[in-house]
Amino acid sequence: MPESFLSLAPSDRAAALDVAASRSGRPAHLLEKDVWVVWTLHMLYAAPFADALVFKGGTSLSKAYRAIRRFSEDVDLTYDVRAIAPDLTSAGDDSLPPNRSQEQRWTKLIRERLAAWTQDVVAPLLRDQLQQETLDATVAVDGDTIRIAYLPTATGYGYIHSTVALEFGARSTGEPHEKRDVACDAAPHLPDLAFPSATLSVMRPERTFWEKATAIHVFCRGGRFRGAEHFSRHWYDIDALDAAPFVEAALRDHDLAQRVARHKSMFFREKDAQGRPIDYDAAVRGGLQLVPDGAAARLLADDYAAMIADGLFFGEVPTFADLLRRCEAIQRRANPGGPW
Repeated sequence: MPESFLSLAPSDRAAALDVAASRSGRPAHLLEKDVWVVWTLHMLYAAPFADALVFKGGTSLSKAYRAIRRFSEDVDLTYDVRAIAPDLTSAGDDSLPPNRSQEQRWTKLIRERLAAWTQDVVAPLLRDQLQQETLDATVAVDGDTIRIAYLPTATGYGYIHSTVALEFGARSTGEPHEKRDVACDAAPHLPDLAFPSATLSVMRPERTFWEKATAIHVFCRGGRFRGAEHFSRHWYDIDALDAAPFVEAALRDHDLAQRVARHKSMFFREKDAQGRPIDYDAAVRGGLQLVPDGAAARLLADDYAAMIADGLFFGEVPTFADLLRRCEAIQRRANPGGPW
């Protein structure tokens, strides 16, 4: 049986990563973090709560669908609202509060339960496994986020940290989703070593498109991403989803678009630069904006340049101008004749 990569001495891991980097053309520090991401997913989906967990976001597009050619560093997961709040979820198929006054009650209860679940269930499970495998990493919990800080054997340029952040949410069902396999990027280049792998429930890319497109719309109207860095990934991702191709199917699925709009209108109310509420329903019905201007565009350009500088993209990378032109083309297709 091949020896486990994570059981190697640090110097041997570093040497193996150098070989994988040379063979793959990908930076060693990104290959190393990828191993920790997959190890973490393997542990989560071997747990008793796995049936209620949905992997989503950019990392799911990269790992489960190979739809994007960039490194995605954090792990976004939805713990099914019906599992964490069965006493609340009788309002309808979307499992949404019946009105906005109830939304505050739902949000408060779900946040409290999710924080307790991550603290009392998920974090101990990960700590126990790290101890069993004698891996040099620590687990810290901050509300609904768990961070696994590992001792790196390869270093980058500061953009990527040696921490796997698990960001949990529990205000949706995560549907539509399906089973997909994930493996480590270094594994094909080091066949004499064993790497972690996993089979996961993964959010379908069509929903991920609408999640990202509406987040971009908010940025374009408001000029900022609340509490987020590395946000230019969303523009790159929807362009890559178009090439995959998943965008056409997403644009045809009006019901899915409206479900995302209803969910965001309830739980993620935002305002534009003039202080007016963002109308998600209008956005998905022919009023979607994907291209920012002015200071927002300059902020986006700087973030995109930082991603390129640390080698987060694999293969050919579109220029910023080309990226915006492609996103503008998606915008035109999303809004062919105005509201529908």
